Amino acid sequence: MAWTSLCDLDELTEGEGKYVEIGGFKLAVFLDQGAVYVLDNGCPHAGASLSAGWVHNGCAVCPWHAWPFRLDNGQLRDTPGVAVTTYKTRLYTRPDKPALVQADLPAY
Repeated sequence: MAWTSLCDLDELTEGEGKYVEIGGFKLAVFLDQGAVYVLDNGCPHAGASLSAGWVHNGCAVCPWHAWPFRLDNGQLRDTPGVAVTTYKTRLYTRPDKPALVQADLPAY
């Protein structure tokens, strides 16, 4: 696993997704109640971009069919066994610059 910088924290908007493509990964980055979450971007139902969705009750909501995936573990709310991959995140602080959002992405 390797910590990878995805974006500056100030590029995120509370309750909205941001699409990040890096190192072969297509990711949805969300800010919810001050915490940052990173999930695979593709909805397993019909392939919609989760980053185009929104946050509701701790879930990233797919913009096509409103499937809610829990930000903390990627599970489809109320449907065990259906999930998207989530990644550990951290904020890397820098003097006089916005914090960097980093995710622990698998090395390949």
